[in-house]
Amino acid sequence: MHWLARLVIIVGGNALALWIANMYVPGFVLAGTWLTIAMIAFVLAVLNFLLKPLLTLILGPIIVLTLGLGVIIVNALILWLLPIVADHIDFLRGSISIQTIPALFFATLIVSAINFVIHIAL
Repeated sequence: MHWLARLVIIVGGNALALWIANMYVPGFVLAGTWLTIAMIAFVLAVLNFLLKPLLTLILGPIIVLTLGLGVIIVNALILWLLPIVADHIDFLRGSISIQTIPALFFATLIVSAINFVIHIAL
């Protein structure tokens, strides 16, 4: 598949995952229009592309000891960094916040499950 089509599908899947997490996870607040959500999803895709291999390498022993469940820690770290990075982008400031640790955990499970399905389909 062409790389631009893959990027659009990944960003769209991230946007859908963030929207579902916003609807069903109390403490996960996503504000703004669909364009704002798409921009946040693009930032999440960039963080996944840049940081996920590095964090997986660093936390490799934990991932092996937990029989793969340590990947949830990697995904939670990336999702935890998302509001921090988004606050440094002027037009995304204040558009996403994660208020509690359980909200981070459940949002991580939702986003990870949807990303897993999308990456299997691609």
